[in-house]
Amino acid sequence: MTTPAYLDVHAIQTLPYSNVNRDDLGAPKSVMFGGVERTRVSSQSWKRAVRLHVDRAVGEDTVRTRRVVRGVAERLTSSAWGWSRVDAEAAGLQVALSAGSGISLKAEKNERGEQVQTTSVLLLLPESGIDDLAALADQHRQEILAEEARPKKGKDNKIKPVLPSKDIAEILGRRSGTINLFGRMLAELPGANVDGAVQFAHAFTTHGTSVEYDFFSAVDDVEEKLNIPGSGHINTGYFSAGTFYRYANVGLARLRANLGDDLEVTRTLVDAFLDGFVNAVPSGKQTATGAVTAPDLVYVAVRADRPVSLSSAFEAPLAGKNGYLFGSVERLASHAASMTTLLEKENVLFAGYAAAELTVQGQAEESLAAFGPRHDSFRSLIAAAVQVACAEREA
Repeated sequence: MTTPAYLDVHAIQTLPYSNVNRDDLGAPKSVMFGGVERTRVSSQSWKRAVRLHVDRAVGEDTVRTRRVVRGVAERLTSSAWGWSRVDAEAAGLQVALSAGSGISLKAEKNERGEQVQTTSVLLLLPESGIDDLAALADQHRQEILAEEARPKKGKDNKIKPVLPSKDIAEILGRRSGTINLFGRMLAELPGANVDGAVQFAHAFTTHGTSVEYDFFSAVDDVEEKLNIPGSGHINTGYFSAGTFYRYANVGLARLRANLGDDLEVTRTLVDAFLDGFVNAVPSGKQTATGAVTAPDLVYVAVRADRPVSLSSAFEAPLAGKNGYLFGSVERLASHAASMTTLLEKENVLFAGYAAAELTVQGQAEESLAAFGPRHDSFRSLIAAAVQVACAEREA
């Protein structure tokens, strides 16, 4: 048996009138592809939704922050620790200062206008690590308070780190499930980098799109009852709609290496990742649009050679006025069959798909053959794919 190397997951998903991921001007992100503008959802946006889904699935939250000082201080001022606000802020500063010379601090204002200390790098660690940093600070309370009280004069006018750097580095370098999946770039802390096992593509529409402008007004109820014309607020929103191609892959050997070759945890994370890929949707403008669709079709392949994106199936945009779903599935299936032949079908160790009936209605059965057997549910498809992708290695 050939060893599973990569798991590819592809999806065709329709998002109605929405703006789940906007640019600096508030408009849906876009990309020129095949000479035509498409709506795009950045990999960072959709990946964050998947990451939070995986965190919930495995019961292990991960925190990404430049506000570790505030995070530690908040813990220490809780009833469990009982520190004063001033002393707790000093402890938070000590955590950051003692982390090593690669991480520095600067004062910034947050969106509430409050002055906060911010680290020079974005940290990524298990949520429980903030508790452990607070506990470490509490163990060294006397040293922290002594340094806080020390007069800062002459050459000694700066706060000196008093916490054990090795212990802080160990906590900041810990991994959660999602860190093992998606990786971590933290060159400022030796040994903290983690190579990601997941590659996550930007989603894009399989056809050309244009931004729709939605002028809206909000009624002022008091004025309305007084029969005063006008509105309390007017503005313009930006939206688009379309059928998206989505793709990601998991490097199975990389993930197992990140997990110390723990096959059971590998299975859990791959399962949770696929479940998140299917079920998570970015949160942008959802309260105004409710664009929380499920994929119309998901196709999973486990390969022995390399990951394969099928994005070029849509380099030429679909055209027409009768919808894009049918054509997107047809184009994806045709390109999947072509690539399977080109790259030799022996390298495909598993193929399967699940789709809504409306999505494949009218498609000739043989035209979908490259997707492998159809599964009744996404859950059934995920379970079958994980079983092959995370099989025991032969001796």
